[in-house]
Amino acid sequence: MINSKVITLKKPGEFVEDPLTELLRTGARQLIADAVEAELQDLLQYYAELRNEKGHMQVVRNGYLP
Repeated sequence: MINSKVITLKKPGEFVEDPLTELLRTGARQLIADAVEAELQDLLQYYAELRNEKGHMQVVRNGYLP
């Protein structure tokens, strides 16, 4: 009898989707998106006073993507 601790991992396509896993993935994606948005808002506030010679803001948000 061989005692091996090596296990075979499933490929991503082989995972069975269950409601709990989907809930966790959705929550994690939303948490990451919220964190990135908060960091961007902090960056924009930090550079809000930075203007060019015409008075335009140097650092601005360039729209939203899905």
